[in-house]
Amino acid sequence: MNTIAILKTVHLTKKYSGLSSKEYYAVNDLSFEIYKGEVFGFLGRNGAGKTTTIKMICGLLIPTSGKVYINGIETIDPNSRKNLGYLPEQPYFYEYLTPRETIEFYCRLKGIDAKERQQEWLRLSELLDLKPIADIRLKNFSKGMRQKIGFAIALVGNPDFLILDEPMSGLDPVGRKHIRELIQQQKEMGKTIFFSSHVLSDVEQLCDRVGVLSKGKLVAIGHVREVLQQDIRQVEVVFKNLDTALISSLQQKGTLTRTWEDYFQFRFENISIANQFITECLQKGAVIIECSPQRETLEDYFMRMQIVEDSQIKKNDIYYSRVEE
Repeated sequence: MNTIAILKTVHLTKKYSGLSSKEYYAVNDLSFEIYKGEVFGFLGRNGAGKTTTIKMICGLLIPTSGKVYINGIETIDPNSRKNLGYLPEQPYFYEYLTPRETIEFYCRLKGIDAKERQQEWLRLSELLDLKPIADIRLKNFSKGMRQKIGFAIALVGNPDFLILDEPMSGLDPVGRKHIRELIQQQKEMGKTIFFSSHVLSDVEQLCDRVGVLSKGKLVAIGHVREVLQQDIRQVEVVFKNLDTALISSLQQKGTLTRTWEDYFQFRFENISIANQFITECLQKGAVIIECSPQRETLEDYFMRMQIVEDSQIKKNDIYYSRVEE
């Protein structure tokens, strides 16, 4: 992996205080780096601090403390964001503009001259298939079409660093697939991409590394395989040509999860039990159609983290109730 840090946060913190004297940390002492050419997934439950972090990176929020660097330039300097493309979670559009006019508008904001603006429209309309909708007003667009326009705006000026806040949010499977392909395409072009998401399957497919945020703190960072537990949790096996005796034997140590035609899908609790029954079935003329070891997914990870968080909250509640007594 390239070790040039495109993004670096150093003890980044954002805290708020309400009517009471108690302070609330939206982001707490966050330090990490994103390297040139990688896709980095920023994960966390609702309220974990993902969007707050992204807004501080983009200069839309001022940190309480800590620093952010883009390409080695601290973000208090606007020059740090010259080569940055940003897609917010809920992008705002001028509803009476068309895609062509919208791209023209953002090209002007970027300081792109008239000749280059035309070239930029041709490039983006080809990349995102905007020509069929070039002169339709944005007020008539669906969620998926709006997300496509938001992505186009982020790509104006062909930036090398993209920050995408929940780019698949609210999209149907076709829209998600299209955005996923666009992210993969940008990666192949050598771009660095930082995106937050709740669509964990997309994160697993796209990301070189992930960071997991919980209550404003970074609780894990690394390759997906480093974050997740790699022990085989269960084994799914699909058999064919099972007789009644074999089915009965398998049900004593495994769980029959599905049947169709003459196929039987069983789940076993570990690889040892699965191997034992696979060997027995093969010896008795059965056919193995599929064998799938099941490891922890990002969804499993979040459920595990939720149990830990809920346990900590419960302990704190018990502690404070004792203090009050």
